[in-house]
Amino acid sequence: MSILKSEEKGFKYKGIKELSVLDNVSLVNLEGKGLLGKAGVDARIFSVMANHKISVSIISQGSSERGIGIVVSTDRASEALQGLEKEFSNELLFGDVSRVSVDNNIAAISITGQDLSTFHKLYSSLIRNKITPILFNNIITGNSVSLVVKKTDLKRALNVINVEIFGLTKKINIAIFGHGLVGSTLINQVLSSAKNIEIKKGIKLNIFAIANSTKLVIDEAGLNENWKAEIAENGEAYDVKDIIKYAKENHLENLIAVDNTASSGFVENYVELIESGFDVVSSNKIANTLSYGFYREIRHALEDNQKNYLYETNVGAGLPLIDTIKLLHLSGENITKIKGVFSGTLSYIFNHFSVEEKPFSEVLKEAIALGFTEPDPREDLCGNDVARKLLILARELDLQNEFNEINIQNLIPAELRSLTTANFLDNLQLLDFHYKTIKGNQEPGNVLRYIGELSGDLQQDKGNLDVKLVSVSENSALGQLKGSDSIFEIYTESYGERPIVIQGAGAGASVTARGVFGDILRIIDKI
Repeated sequence: MSILKSEEKGFKYKGIKELSVLDNVSLVNLEGKGLLGKAGVDARIFSVMANHKISVSIISQGSSERGIGIVVSTDRASEALQGLEKEFSNELLFGDVSRVSVDNNIAAISITGQDLSTFHKLYSSLIRNKITPILFNNIITGNSVSLVVKKTDLKRALNVINVEIFGLTKKINIAIFGHGLVGSTLINQVLSSAKNIEIKKGIKLNIFAIANSTKLVIDEAGLNENWKAEIAENGEAYDVKDIIKYAKENHLENLIAVDNTASSGFVENYVELIESGFDVVSSNKIANTLSYGFYREIRHALEDNQKNYLYETNVGAGLPLIDTIKLLHLSGENITKIKGVFSGTLSYIFNHFSVEEKPFSEVLKEAIALGFTEPDPREDLCGNDVARKLLILARELDLQNEFNEINIQNLIPAELRSLTTANFLDNLQLLDFHYKTIKGNQEPGNVLRYIGELSGDLQQDKGNLDVKLVSVSENSALGQLKGSDSIFEIYTESYGERPIVIQGAGAGASVTARGVFGDILRIIDKI
């Protein structure tokens, strides 16, 4: 038994006098629907305990399906079990008592001075960390609470309780998957900001795992600025289950998994991560654009496990777009259309190509050199990235469209689609005549923009999703776009023909990483 008294620490909640832990105890359960409403059952149980001189430290009983649980010393648990089985032998024979059992894998935590008016905060923190009390008891004055938890959950439970009632620094344990441009930038942003956040907010950001597609480096104490060398020298092959197991074995609380990959395979781990106690933050768009059934499966897992999944950077890098659309939709606002330039890469290409006297291939090479495109720029030019972003916004409106229902204009001429990446990059000039023709066929004063558009009756199950190259007036909102900015026009019933416009940087590792970091901080605010 261990006891911590109030004079040993500054308590967050007034009146807390003592926290005690009993880890050498067992839970004896008596269950049976046939006992419901029968008088004298409690007296018989206590008579057995008294006759055997067994002390009961905690008792709790349910009313709907008759069940009584008592906590006794482990070395007396077998004796208590045998005594109860003998006392209730007739009820066991006729089924009024379904079973009498002993669970030795438990520990009891008692908090003296815990006001029930604030207990919900502590209880919610336990549930969020996948710790469900087996038994709960409070005294009639309402200022002392006892919890019975699995012994394997005890250390993690105490970590959570210590933060909640003692006001200790709250540790957020983060696992980051993918350390390319966005991932590595995010890691460095978190590490450089961690000390300031700890001082100002009392929150310790602890990156305990970093992984790429093949290697993992993991340390419960946290990784530091040397993480790149660490993963290169000591990284080991892994499975996501290894990280889940490690977090459980090391009693890590407040878990966040961050997906900065572009992997369709990795997103299949989301449900398991959520069910294992992780909140999820992702810059990976794929999870939200697979089948609608998988989309709903993730949402059900989030609801069942009281977890969060944030992905603001899926559309518009760090722009506050998804949150805005969610709030409008939840408030009952009828969104009638969404359109805009969704890709910072294609924004840069067509913003420059439309007004500069340069071949299309030269502008594309500039975008490649700036790191705006994927290693194979056809992944940007094919339109799939814009289509995924458009589908994500459609699903935020509860539309049930599938990816194959999107009308996508592929910007790559058919004869160039089957080339190897190297051959395509060596023959970019083959794009020039095609785009020179398109540019020359515009009306005077128009410019080219590659847009996504969601339209139709958006109160139905499905909308119309189009991804296409359009010619617009250079004086329009789309036409005045500069650099690599993205722009989104949200048309609603209340706003009429004047859309809500959200515009800003739509590409770049730093912007995207900062958006992912923002999602991490938003989850921390909810914890």
